[in-house]
Amino acid sequence: MKLKKSVVVVAAALIAAGSLCSLSLPQQPEGPKNLKVLPKDISHDQLIAVMHNFNTSLSVKCNFCHAPGKDDPKKMDFASDDNPHKDIARDMMRMTDSINTNFFKGSATMTVTCYTCHHGDKEPVSKPAEGQTPPPPPQQPASTK
Repeated sequence: MKLKKSVVVVAAALIAAGSLCSLSLPQQPEGPKNLKVLPKDISHDQLIAVMHNFNTSLSVKCNFCHAPGKDDPKKMDFASDDNPHKDIARDMMRMTDSINTNFFKGSATMTVTCYTCHHGDKEPVSKPAEGQTPPPPPQQPASTK
């Protein structure tokens, strides 16, 4: 009888210890949801870099493309598709990827980005404003033979 009690006590202690250990381990953060263009396995740091690029290329904040949370409007619902700008951003990403793949073949010196058309504005500009001269074309590196 004593042996049975000892086994039960040891088993209970092991179960309790296992439960406590699993609680103290850092939990893996949940990855981003509803990715339709970006890779599903994108790292958090890579995702933040992409979002920062949108921020600087279009001079926008998160709420330009992301909808407010239903429970707390002060927080963003990053997975939601309620904001139409999010689908526009996805289309623009597909477009630039297609242009870069089909015409520039991954060239580091020639790529189309958000900034190519937006120049830091929410809306892209197709021609210079009246009286404004366009910037000169980028310098091409001198070919070496």
